[in-house]
Amino acid sequence: MNPSAARSYAVRIEAELTQNILPFWMREVVDQKRGTFLGELSNTLVVDPTAARGALLSTRILWTYSAAYRKYNNPAYLEMARRAYDDLEKNFRDPQYGGYFWSVAADGTPLQTRKQIYGQAFAIYALSEYHRATGQAEPLDKAIEIFYLLEKKAKDPQAGGYLEAFSREWQPIEDLRLSAEDQNEPKSQNTHLHVMEAFTNLMRVWPQVELKKSQADLIAIMVDKILDPATHHLNLFFAMDWTPRSDAVSFGHDIEASWLLMEAAEILGDKNLLERLKPIILKMADVTLAEGIDSDGALYNEGRAGKITDFNKEWWPQAEAVVGFLNAYQYSKDQRYLDAALLCWDFIESSLVDIVHGEWFRGVTRDGIVLQDQPKVSFWKCPYHNGRTCLEAATRLRTIAVSGHHN
Repeated sequence: MNPSAARSYAVRIEAELTQNILPFWMREVVDQKRGTFLGELSNTLVVDPTAARGALLSTRILWTYSAAYRKYNNPAYLEMARRAYDDLEKNFRDPQYGGYFWSVAADGTPLQTRKQIYGQAFAIYALSEYHRATGQAEPLDKAIEIFYLLEKKAKDPQAGGYLEAFSREWQPIEDLRLSAEDQNEPKSQNTHLHVMEAFTNLMRVWPQVELKKSQADLIAIMVDKILDPATHHLNLFFAMDWTPRSDAVSFGHDIEASWLLMEAAEILGDKNLLERLKPIILKMADVTLAEGIDSDGALYNEGRAGKITDFNKEWWPQAEAVVGFLNAYQYSKDQRYLDAALLCWDFIESSLVDIVHGEWFRGVTRDGIVLQDQPKVSFWKCPYHNGRTCLEAATRLRTIAVSGHHN
């Protein structure tokens, strides 16, 4: 690739982060009255003052602004991270049984006190990053504490992996679902992907033997149990013994897992594992490219049995596709992946970035109509997918501009 073209995309992507995404959340989402964050904003910035708040919103703001502060050293980003940290500890932390509540009411009183393992993973991810940004011991201690809680309470000693959810007291519960759209099964791709991502970040600052062992086991589960060797798609839900319980395909998770797997192996420092993973993740990127991409460069939401079942184009699969395809290019030098990453970014700029009210729309239809009923800020719509993509993509494109390959 022409180095100046790579640099030009890096500049555009970085501008999107520093001039749109990061200012938006500081300007529009801080709840000045309560000192926390607003739980829900419509596309036109109408606030729902009664909206419950998920721990995900606070952990993802904490991760995003900690990472942005490490990169840009802007004190306003650190202040935002500190606000998220205080909110997480004051309103979501369970002082009695450990871990973090899934949601609180608008006034901060605990609402869903269940221990969703997906939510605990994001706490580890964010607390590790806040420690990296500040050097403070307390966030790291809390991340380590959650790691040990997961190992003790959530791990399946028989078939391996982590169960989906528990009661506040860490007892088994009937309804394990992450959201209403999910299947009620004991294990999921989504939770394991994000526990792995969290362990990667914790390992950067706490490379202990037991964490490395758990991470190596988790990578093996992702590749040997969750990834379908025949299709190179991730199966989404599983019985206790890893029997697949679904046949849907989530293209966004496929491409996201491809780069998060490589990152996990890199931080683990296992050269043999990296070599084993390389052809696998390239095949995952290939399949996403062949089956999940529309002619405009955007990723569809879902498919099944080789057909698209959800033609909508949500913000987070596009964000993950940019990084996933850049990663595949860096490992392969195959121009198709670089072209796919940049075309997807062009789609984001033209169709998802809201030039009137700021941030990104949650999604558009195949015809490019904005999904107006989907809020811009919500339980699930947070600054982490697009914020992280801007940080990752700008860095990777500058690397490509200098050397043309992975460093």
